[in-house]
Amino acid sequence: MAGLPDWLTPLPDAETMRAVDRWAIEDRGVEGLALMERAGEAVARAVEELAPDGRVAVLCGKGNNGGDGLVVARLLRRAGRHVDVLLAGDPAELRGDALANLQRLPGEQPPGLEAAASILADAAIAVDALLGTGFAGEPRGEVGQAILTLAEAGCQVVAVDVPSGVDASTGTVASTAVEAVRTITFHAAKPGLWIRPGKAHAGSVEVADIGIPRGAPQAARVGLIEDSVLALLPRRDASSTKFRSGHVLVAGGSPGLTGAPTMAARAAMRAGAGYVTAILPAALQAIVASSGTPELMTRGLAEAEGALAEEAVPDVLEALARGGALALGPGLGRSEEAGRFARSLAAQAPVALVLDADGLGAYAGRLGELADRSHPTVLTPHAGELGRLLGIDSSEVERERLRHVREAAALAGAVVVLKGDDTLVARPDGLVAVSRGGSPGLATAGTGDVLSGVVATLLAQGLDALQAAAAGVLLHARAGRRAALDVGSPDAVVASDVIAALPRCRGPEHA
Repeated sequence: MAGLPDWLTPLPDAETMRAVDRWAIEDRGVEGLALMERAGEAVARAVEELAPDGRVAVLCGKGNNGGDGLVVARLLRRAGRHVDVLLAGDPAELRGDALANLQRLPGEQPPGLEAAASILADAAIAVDALLGTGFAGEPRGEVGQAILTLAEAGCQVVAVDVPSGVDASTGTVASTAVEAVRTITFHAAKPGLWIRPGKAHAGSVEVADIGIPRGAPQAARVGLIEDSVLALLPRRDASSTKFRSGHVLVAGGSPGLTGAPTMAARAAMRAGAGYVTAILPAALQAIVASSGTPELMTRGLAEAEGALAEEAVPDVLEALARGGALALGPGLGRSEEAGRFARSLAAQAPVALVLDADGLGAYAGRLGELADRSHPTVLTPHAGELGRLLGIDSSEVERERLRHVREAAALAGAVVVLKGDDTLVARPDGLVAVSRGGSPGLATAGTGDVLSGVVATLLAQGLDALQAAAAGVLLHARAGRRAALDVGSPDAVVASDVIAALPRCRGPEHA
């Protein structure tokens, strides 16, 4: 199985991290106690930075995560801090490096969690060292109660490696989880720190080097999208032509929904496409043609009940004969005829395809039909649309975003972009690229159409489906942040602001 592209920073899952730890200790001779010591040092520094004064509460589990917490407590006590240590479980059950650090702990030995509520009420900060990366499922017993007590205490929390209750490999939260202001994670960030709902519990994420040598085994199938993906974007030069710069067709529009195809088309132009045509129902062509974008070509085709009709498909195929990419669905409408048009065109289109909005709705419950396409395909659903494609509720998608985006990509034989602050870009073989997000200005109508136009442009310019989707997501997020700066607030951003910001977001200096 091929590894991650070099523009993705690996996010190893729990199984991979266990292999890395074994390799460091057994093959490279690094002492487990040394790794634990450095982990504790990194967390102690974060505690001192966030809360230079006041009492510290350290809640420890029985495994190595708890051992890390015991190192934190020892270092802070030796620095003169008042540190209360609370242990979930019987100290006699500790083993290995965790036991060694319990024995090194100066001062009183940790009690159980009975006094946790009163201790946390007086704490300036708490350290969550209850559960580590190996946890999955629902916290139970004393640990589950400790997580609830932490939540009720309201003090700021630093999480050790991963907030307790968050599945480090997937980001799922089965019942309850610690909400940290900062997570200090070791060697590499984990998927669950960047994928919701886990991302919402992690706070700011800091990766600490704890001395694992270079050359550790890397089997990550999830990675963070880095700015270096933009190096793949082609640049116009003296030999460029309008079609070599990217030919994009946008097919959509219906009564009351002419803005969607217009924005997708304008976004394609600002993303670098050299020639863009909007394919519309005949009765709507004049509306879009007079929208104030004279560079945009428009073509009105056969319609039924205001939407593009299946009989228009041959004309669209003719327009696609010169190649490029097709963005299908913005404003298309949800009539049965619109659905037939979308499915017929998607099945026959001899070019790369971006399927969005009502184009996705045409495949609700029939996602597998897209696997028959022989050209690159990118789907760009939000959670509700992905739920309809898979026949499940959107809340199920949100609970297990990684699982469901992978499932959809495999069924469709396509790259699937599950939109959100943690936008996930999944390839059919299970590889997933994750966006850092951080663009609240994108939470407004029309920005999904903008993304469709951007991704279609990158496909038309020759990027493969994963590259085009990931680079498009990054450009889109950057443009959202730039637009918020331009208008003064993310709360005031509209989709046209994002389009206007796109040209300034292609280079590394505009990160």
